[in-house]
Formats: sequence, structure tokens, C-alpha cells
Amino acid sequence: MMTRRDFVNAAALAGVAALMPRCARARTAAGRPNIVLVITDDQGYGELSCHGNPILKTPHLDRLHAQSVRFTDFHVSPTCAPTRAALMTGRHEFRSGVTHTIYERERLSLGATTIAQVLKDAGYATGIFGKWHLGDEEPYQPEKRGFDEVFIHGGGGIGQTYPGSCGDAPGNSYFDPAILHNGTFVKTTGFCTDVFFDRALDWIGAESRKGGPFFAYISTNAPHSPYVGPEAYQRPYLDAGMATADAAYYGMIANIDDNVGRLLARLDEWKLSEGTLLIFMTDNGHSRGNLYNAGMRSAKGSPYQGGTRVPAFFRWPGTLGRGVDVNALAAHIDLFPTLAEIAGAKIPGSVELDGRSLVPLLLDAKADWPDRCLFVHKGRWARGKAAESKYADCAVRNTRFRLVNNTELYDIADDPGETKNVIDQHPEVVAKMRAAYDRWWDKVLPCMVNEDAVGPTVNPFKEHYWRQFGGGPDETLLKQMDPMRTI
Repeated sequence: MMTRRDFVNAAALAGVAALMPRCARARTAAGRPNIVLVITDDQGYGELSCHGNPILKTPHLDRLHAQSVRFTDFHVSPTCAPTRAALMTGRHEFRSGVTHTIYERERLSLGATTIAQVLKDAGYATGIFGKWHLGDEEPYQPEKRGFDEVFIHGGGGIGQTYPGSCGDAPGNSYFDPAILHNGTFVKTTGFCTDVFFDRALDWIGAESRKGGPFFAYISTNAPHSPYVGPEAYQRPYLDAGMATADAAYYGMIANIDDNVGRLLARLDEWKLSEGTLLIFMTDNGHSRGNLYNAGMRSAKGSPYQGGTRVPAFFRWPGTLGRGVDVNALAAHIDLFPTLAEIAGAKIPGSVELDGRSLVPLLLDAKADWPDRCLFVHKGRWARGKAAESKYADCAVRNTRFRLVNNTELYDIADDPGETKNVIDQHPEVVAKMRAAYDRWWDKVLPCMVNEDAVGPTVNPFKEHYWRQFGGGPDETLLKQMDPMRTI
């Protein structure tokens, strides 16, 4: 059986083979894998045919599932910016100031260290393609947080804008979107998911020819609303009698599936598959509560299982097993230490992580994995109401139980659908989980650095767009709207 050290150095074991022309690009010279992380927006655990969806067809994701180590009890945050903050930092999002998806409370604190920074310091080229959603003002942008290549929309979704700094280019849409590419807007052609994968594949191809390892973060804004997409992808679901919005939602996922198929084909074509760790996951539970949800309770924005349990597939041909299920309790906060270990990257001593490396479980699904508590909170309280929102839309999860809103306890092992409140039957469990939650809350409350933040009068993405292309308020009006403007 491969050891943990062997895993980290797996590529180096093929050093002789790597000298052959056929394998020259399969593994990097340093023996570290390329890393491609695909995360979709508002696609739940049940939005895969391999997870039992009776209508949706996802043949390429099903194939990826069959080739991967799959975490069957993998959890994220209830909404999108919080999940991205936790993924990027290996810490609960509240510890980096992210308590909402808008109103400056989606900004990743400037003191946080991202996995992109750690991988870049270890010699990886780093690229982001799609959704960032961790701050639209310049100091918070991904090029300041460890990414070399930046190809993103603004705000939480294409075309979305809220008061303050969280917003996108004016009039933007899912078709032919204006995308900010390394500081300059480009007007693209096509459906947004196709556009993001096109650019990511171009970049991956270019980086592979350079021979160094790369980290590609492909973060789609689909299938987040508005539910629109290429008609050809919606048509099968409309013909099956689905409502228009539901058919569009499934069609957006079918389009994602085809793009994952393109990614798999290119990795094979470029002889990169065996030298690449490919991860697929989603950012929260699904957003169409009337559709199939794999028997879980509730959906996006909820502290129940349906709000946080998502797919998580890890594929590294020749190094990881195929079709292996890991049932241990895992989460988005575990990606940071996992990727750092696999890449041989040094985590700064000042970084205090909440997550654990998943390497032992990737090597052996039955590896020792001590019980743990994961903490969930929807956030989104009104300004100044953090302290009094402690028990609103929250949960504590350990291997067996889920304590919801401090008043409901579910035995997930026996009741995965969370239908029977057994809080009166397990007083010792409840006491321990409440005490753990209290300690956690006391720790994170002082870290919520954005609670009193005031955003700019003019949205940064719109202002940037107007400066490049013209239109919008003239400079005199902008100065009147924001007297502190220095640009």
C-alpha cells in the first residue's frame, strides 16, 4: 500500500518514465501534480445522475465519479462567498470576516492567507476562471491574493450588483459576458460556462508546455440564477414536461457536464491526466427546492444537511484509487492543508487552520480519522446584529449527530433525512456539542472585521468598465458622489 510519503512524492517515482517523450508532460519535473479544482455554484448533491437523479443526465461527471475517490459526507457552507472563503483559507469563513454574500461582508480579510498564495510560493502557476466573490475592491482582488492569471466576473454572479462594492459590469449577462482579464475587460462570445472553460483550457495548455506545475481554479457561476442557458441543453428537460426555470437549471448543469468532458478529454490528449489531481465539488446545496435532493432536508441557505452536503471527487490516475467511497466527515476547510501537503508547499507558521489534510483518507478510505465538530452558520444577519444572531440558522455536526439551531438534534447515521428530533434522548451529546459551539463562537466573533464596513459609492467593476469603454456618470458626477475619490 502506498504510504503518505509515497503519495506526496508519487510523481517522482516515475522519473525514468518521465524522460520518455510520450510521458514528458504527464508529470512535472519536480514530481508534484498539477491541480485543477472545479467548483460550481448552487449545484446540490443530488444534481448528478450518479447520485440517483432520475431525470438529469451527467455522463461526464458520472465518469469522473467512477474514476475518483469520492467523499460521501463532505460539507461546505450554506451559501457561496462563505464557502469560497473557507476553501481558500482552510478556516471557517467567519474567521476571515466573511459573514454574508453582499454589503462588504463578502470581503476576504486582507490578513488571510490563501491556498493560491501558498501554492504560488511553492512554484505553482495559479489561475482563476469564473467566480471570485471575495471582494471587488482592488486590494481584495485575486491578483492580490495569489493568482497569476485572473479571468473573472464581478460580484456574486454575472450581472448582479448590490449597494457598495459587490457588483458586476453594467448590463452583463450569461451570454457574451464582459470579463475582467488581468485588469482589463474583454468582451467574450458565447455562454459563460463555455467561456470560462475555454480560457481555463487555453491557460492549462500554455502552462503545461512550460513544464512547471499549475493550479487552475475553475469556478463557474452556473447553475446559479437567473436560470438561462443554451436552448439545446434545456430542450430535453422541457420536452420531459419540466417547468421552464427547472429545465433551464438542469440544462445549465448538463452544459457544465459537457465542459467537464472537454476538460477530461484535453487532459488525456495533452498527456496530463496522470500528472494532474482533478477535484470536483459544489459550493452549497441546490437552489431549486422542488427538485430531487437525494433524500436530504432543505437546500441552499439552510443549516440542515441539504444546505451543506455536496459532491467531492478527487481523481489522480495512477496514484489514487478508482471508484473509492470515503465515508468520513470532511469539509471545504480540509482542502487547504490537503493541497499544501500534496504540493509539498510550506504553510506559514502564522496560519492557524481549522481543516485537516485529507491525504490519509485519499490513500486509505478506512484510515484513522478522529471525530470532529464542524460549525455551520448561515450568517446574513442585519448590520450590527452578529452577537444576538448566535443561534439563528446554525448547526454543529460530528460524525453521527447534527445539532441544529441549538434546539434540534438528528442522528444522521439512522436518520439522514433529519426527520426525527432526538434531542431529549441524548443530553450528554447535546451538552458537549453546545459547549463546543460556545467556544467556537467566542473565538470567531472578534474576527468579523467587515461588520461595520462601508462600501464605495460607485461600484468598482462598473467604474472600471466605464473608464475603459466610456458611458456611465462623468468624472465630475463621480467626484460629487464620492468626494474621497483620488483616481
